[in-house]
Amino acid sequence: MALASPPRSTSSRGLGMDTFSPLKTTPAAHRTGGLDVTLSVNGRDHHLTLDPRVTLLDALREHLGLTGSKKGCDQGQCGACTVHVDGERHLACLTLAASAEGKSITTIEGLAPEEGSLHPMQQAFMDHDAFQCGYCTPGQIMSAVACIREGHARTDDDIREYMSGNLCRCAAYPNIVAAIKQARDQMEGARG
Repeated sequence: MALASPPRSTSSRGLGMDTFSPLKTTPAAHRTGGLDVTLSVNGRDHHLTLDPRVTLLDALREHLGLTGSKKGCDQGQCGACTVHVDGERHLACLTLAASAEGKSITTIEGLAPEEGSLHPMQQAFMDHDAFQCGYCTPGQIMSAVACIREGHARTDDDIREYMSGNLCRCAAYPNIVAAIKQARDQMEGARG
């Protein structure tokens, strides 16, 4: 799709020159060297200077080296970038990093307990072979954990509906549903 050209001048000068001119102001990030942001990721504070337009996904991957969250479509349609912000699932590719300041961010790298064991959802994905190529797996796991926390994992149909924003090109969906059911029972038992 071609972008429309800026309007041409039809002033008395009759020169046909463009009247379009870029804004004379410079974004704050360029004037000051960036926007100072503190992101609380996986229980640790990270002080960054970012362009205000940087997404949470790019801040995590490019500035913090946390590459577990994947850049699949970069349009919020595949779910590969799913992270938790204050316990709720968010698509990191559509979330500005600055908007996450002061909130608790959890990525796939921070999901498991510190002592090195796997989170019940990670273990369930392993037990049920709920991945093929693995590219979507971090987003699937993060979304699945939120699905259970939200109370949307009662039935297979509920799981499929509330996980529908996470795509798997390898079609491991039946195994993903089985893994969520296994983890649901463990996670709810641990809370109970």
